[in-house]
Parts: sequence; structure tokens; C-alpha cells
Amino acid sequence: MSAVNIPDPFRYSMFIRTCIVFCVLTLGSAGLQAETVTDHAGRRVDVPDNPGRVVSLAPSITEIVFAVDRGDRLVGVTEYSNYPQDAREIPSVGSYVYLDLEKIFSLKPDLCIAIKDGNPIGVIRRLQELDIPVFAVNPRDLESVMTSLSDIGALLGAQEKADEVVADMKSRINRVRQKVNEVSHRPGVFFQIGVSPIVSAGTDTFIHELIVQAGGRNLAADNTGYPRYTTEEVLALSPEIIVVTSMARAQIFDKVLKKWQKWEDLPAVAHDRIYLVNSDLVDRPSPRLVKGLEKLARLIHPELFETNSENN
Repeated sequence: MSAVNIPDPFRYSMFIRTCIVFCVLTLGSAGLQAETVTDHAGRRVDVPDNPGRVVSLAPSITEIVFAVDRGDRLVGVTEYSNYPQDAREIPSVGSYVYLDLEKIFSLKPDLCIAIKDGNPIGVIRRLQELDIPVFAVNPRDLESVMTSLSDIGALLGAQEKADEVVADMKSRINRVRQKVNEVSHRPGVFFQIGVSPIVSAGTDTFIHELIVQAGGRNLAADNTGYPRYTTEEVLALSPEIIVVTSMARAQIFDKVLKKWQKWEDLPAVAHDRIYLVNSDLVDRPSPRLVKGLEKLARLIHPELFETNSENN
């Protein structure tokens, strides 16, 4: 009698897992017709028609999906997806930098939506190897945020709603621009992120674009990215306005305010023009950037806008 050929346990386990993966992917994509599209990274992606199970790989994408009324399709989001409130109840797949591949796979998504320069390319490639389509957007300024919103709306069968949101954003941006065009003086603005070290925002940031469009001069504009400053360097810039942003909100603001108030000759202190702004409104590429623009415009040029006590 010939010997029974018993398979190696590890190989057998891998074979079973491979079969399970194949079955899950096959069943998960059943009935979904795919369309080949080009994403913002220039990649050709086979995206299911009207996908019903979506994983967002950045908080800004989560906001966009909700903005086009497709939040009910989100089965996974990244950490800090805190807006709108319903987003907090959706399972987390890690941070947008440290994604949990196993968790994403377990959610059986029809589509993942990524950030080109935020999510790790290794994870994106692995998802593709698992036949999970990943569409990447690349929001770099207000215009490309609106493009991202429009394209995500098209992917999720919500083009009409996306067009409506984009039209509202453009209208509000133009309203601010028209008012700011009336000003003869653009105050110098120092935008402070956190406390120690002092960090500001250079030219290639959303914050810089918002300051300029809101009628201010970004005092960190000679730099790119997020440069660091000493107290002495900030004092030398003589900011007329200091805008403080931090995820810690009021606790940080009180600390920063007390620090700068020691310098009574600083224009921003002398004229009581140190303000707190919600960081999500000015550095998260979502439709709320327009709200951030309106907020900054009211702070920089209160004479142009109706009084608004909103601080978020």
C-alpha cells in the first residue's frame, strides 16, 4: 500500500486562507460592474459602479463622503474622523499614516478612497494586490479640494449633490473675494500652530492660501511647509494679528495668550487681536475649508463682515 501524502500544515493553512480570500473577494464583488477610471495619482483603477461599501483613508475624505450624502456607505474611517458626529460611530482602520490592512480587508470594501501624499504607498499597493480598488485624490488647494469632491461624488453616484456642494463653495469663496478686494491694507498675520515649538505655515499650505484670500499677509510666506520660529523671531515680524490653532483648543489658547500678552508693544497685543481658530477648518482639505476662509476673513477684516460670534 502506498504511503498517504500528508500536506505540510503551514502550506495547508496558507492554501485555505488563499481560498477564503478568493471567495470573499469574488462574493464581495458579485453583481458590481467595474469602470476603469484614472485617479489623481495618474493610476488606472477599476472602480465598481455605485459601490456600497466604502472605506475612507483620511478624515477629509470622510467629510467629503458625508457632504455628498453617502455617509451611510462608509464601513471604515481613519482616526480623527470626527465630523460630522455620525462619523465617530464608524469602525476605525487606524490613522491615515498607519493603516490597519487586516482591519480594512475584514470590512470587505468595494472601494477605498485615499490621499495621494498622505497614505503609505505600500499599504495602497497591498490593497490593490488583494483586488480592493483604491482611488486616490490629491487636494492641494481650494480648487483641487473641489475637484476631489466632484470626483468622489461621481464615484459614489452622487454627482448632482457634489455639484451642489461645489457651487455653494464657489459662491462663498467669491463673496469673500469681492469684499476683500475693497481693502487698501492687508494686515500682517502670524499663524501659530501649537505652543512649543512655535510652528507656522508657509506658502505651500492651505493656511497660506486662506490667509491671502481672506485679505491678510502671511508673515511666514518666505518659507515652505511648516517652519519653526523662536519668540524673538516672531517679535521681529511685528504681527498685527496672531491666529492660534491647536487640537487642544482653549487650553492651548490660554497658554499662548498669556505668553504674548507680556509683550505689550506687539501690535497684535496692543490692539487685542490674538484669536483662536479650530484647526480642522484651516488645514483639513474638506468643504469646511470655506468656513475657515470666512472665519479668517471676519477676523482679519471685521469691518467688512457682519458680527459673528461663532468660534468653531
